[in-house]
Formats: sequence, C-alpha cells, structure tokens
Amino acid sequence: MTKWAASLIRISNHEVETLQKRLAEITERRMAAELRISMLDAEAEAEAKSAEGDPSAGWYMIGYREGYKRRRADMLVQIDQCHAEEVGARDALSEAFENLKKYEHVAEQAKVLAAKKLGAFEAAQMDEVSIRRAAMAGR
Repeated sequence: MTKWAASLIRISNHEVETLQKRLAEITERRMAAELRISMLDAEAEAEAKSAEGDPSAGWYMIGYREGYKRRRADMLVQIDQCHAEEVGARDALSEAFENLKKYEHVAEQAKVLAAKKLGAFEAAQMDEVSIRRAAMAGR
C-alpha cells in the first residue's frame, strides 16, 4: 500500500471513530433527558398522592404543577434537539464510513495493480533470460 493511501485510510478511520464518539455522547444525553422525565413524572405522581389528603396543599400543588409542566417541556425540547443531532451525526457517520470503504477499495485496487505490474515485469525478465539462453545455445 502506498503512503498516501495508508494516510488517507488512517485519517478516515480517525474521522469515523470521532463521529462514533460524538454519536454516543448525543445518545447518552438523550437517554439522560428521558430518564429525567421519568423521574420528574414519578416525583409529580408522588406529590399528587401526598397532597390528596391535605386540603391546604391545593395552592401548593397549583404552583408545583406549573413548574412540573415547564421542566417537563424543557426536557422534551432537549430530547427533540438530541434526536435532530442524532440524525445528523448518524448521517455524517454513514458518509465517513462510506468514504473509508472507498479509500480502502482504492488502496486494494492499487495493491492489485502493483502486483500485476510486478508480475508482468518479472514475466518480461524471464522471457528476456529465455531469449538470451536460446541465443547462446544457438551459437
């Protein structure tokens, strides 16, 4: 393999690895936001159950529910943003992976072509040796 092909493949591998890490980070952020929503929902349910028996908790629950709705909406926005980022990162990763495979294919084709050229050169040398031997034997 030529130096340029090896360098190109190494750079492409690095790009693929970097994009894989980025995708993993985005997925982790999305999952964390989804977990926070689940925890928020469970907390809201627990607060509602504890407020059922207390008539004075009515005013408190109004403010709590408003805050809950706002926090939940913020988390949903974060999840939507993560989904959009995930789609972009997946597309970029697919493109980088395709480029890597193209470079590897080109490098392999260059290797095959070099082997063919070497084989043809060696065959030509053997033909020349045979012709010289035949010429020497004919004298």
